[in-house]
Amino acid sequence: MKRTLLALLLTGISAPAAFAGPIDGACMRAGRANDPALCKCIQRAADLTLTRADQRRAAGFFKDPHKAQEVRQSDRASDAAFWRRYRNFGDTAEAYCAQ
Repeated sequence: MKRTLLALLLTGISAPAAFAGPIDGACMRAGRANDPALCKCIQRAADLTLTRADQRRAAGFFKDPHKAQEVRQSDRASDAAFWRRYRNFGDTAEAYCAQ
């Protein structure tokens, strides 16, 4: 599955460049990246690995990283499923966007 996602990323299949998704917006507002191209790259990884609802939830982690810790430690099955998808997103973004 990861190879398929990475292949899609590398072939340039993504949302239009002018569209700023929840992850891209959160990345830019957080000011940690200071690199619009990196934030857009991370958004493309999110578009391939997360639903829009997952993206909105994950975007909240940029503003409040403690939320991520709460989800990671949660006993709820839905949180565990989200965390698996979120980790896949992180692995994909790291592989695709590493500089």
